[in-house]
Amino acid sequence: MQSDSEDGEEEEAAPADAGAFNAPVINRFTRRASVCAEAYNPDEEEDDAESRIIHPKTDDQRNRLQEACKDILLFKNLDPEQMSQVLDAMFEKLVKDGEHVIDQGDDGDNFYVIDRGTFDIYVKCDGVGRCVGNYDNRGSFGELALMYNTPRAATITATSPGALWGLDRVTFRRIIVKNNAKKRKMYESFIESLPFLKSLEFSERLKVVDVIGTKVYNDGEQIIAQGDSADSFFIVESGEVKITMKRKGKSEVEENGAVEIARCSRGQYFGELALQWMCKHLKGFWDLAWKL
Repeated sequence: MQSDSEDGEEEEAAPADAGAFNAPVINRFTRRASVCAEAYNPDEEEDDAESRIIHPKTDDQRNRLQEACKDILLFKNLDPEQMSQVLDAMFEKLVKDGEHVIDQGDDGDNFYVIDRGTFDIYVKCDGVGRCVGNYDNRGSFGELALMYNTPRAATITATSPGALWGLDRVTFRRIIVKNNAKKRKMYESFIESLPFLKSLEFSERLKVVDVIGTKVYNDGEQIIAQGDSADSFFIVESGEVKITMKRKGKSEVEENGAVEIARCSRGQYFGELALQWMCKHLKGFWDLAWKL
C-alpha cells in the first residue's frame, strides 16, 4: 500500500522524482501529518458512470505517455482500468521557451506530467518572486490545486521547448482523488483494527496511515523470508498469503523443507512480531548504554 506526499505551501510545485529536483527547498518525499484542507467526500463527487473523456493518441504518443507516467506516485494505487481511463483522458500540450504553464494564485484546471523539457518553479512572497527549484525532463505538478480546491501555489515556467501531458480537473478528481480517498479510508480502518496499535492516539494512527504503501505480489512470489532482517509489517489488502516455517524433524514439509503454519486474508497482518522484537531489544540496548 503506497503513495508519496509533499511538504508545505510550495508542495504543489515539487517534482515527482527526487532526481528531477535540483533545489533543497522543497522535498516532495518528506512525510508529514495529514493535510488539513477542504473536506472531501468521495461518495458526493462526480458519478463514475458519467461520460469518459478520451483524447485519441497514436501508438507513439501512448507509449511516451505510459513511460512518463510510470513513476508518478499519484497513479500507483490505480487499478488497470482506472489507469487506462487516466491515459485516455490525458492530452498533449506543447510549450515554448519562456511560456508560463501555470501561474501562482490562479485556479487549477489541469494536472501536468512532464514528457520532455526543463521548467523553473517560482514562488512569490511579499511581492517578490524567486526560483525555488526546477524540473529536468521528468516529474509532475499541479495536483494540490485540484485535490484541495486551492489556488496555484507556484508559477511554472518553461526554460526550453517541451511537451506536457495534461489531465483535466474533473477526471483527476473523479478517478485519482476519489480512489486515494477510498484507499485512505480503508487504511484507517485496517489500522484501527490492529490490536498492537490500540494504544496509539488518533493523531498517531493517522501518522501510521500516512506512511502506508501498496505493493503488489504475483501468485507464488515470496514476500519475506525466514531469517531476514525486519523493516516492515504487512496488512493483506486483497488475496491470500501463505505463511510457512522451516522446522527440524517435521514430516509434513514442502519441497524447501518448510511447513505451512497459517494463512492470512484481507485485513489480516503478519511481520509485526519481528519488528516488536527489534524495538524491544533496541530499547534495552539504549537503556544499557545510557546507564553506562
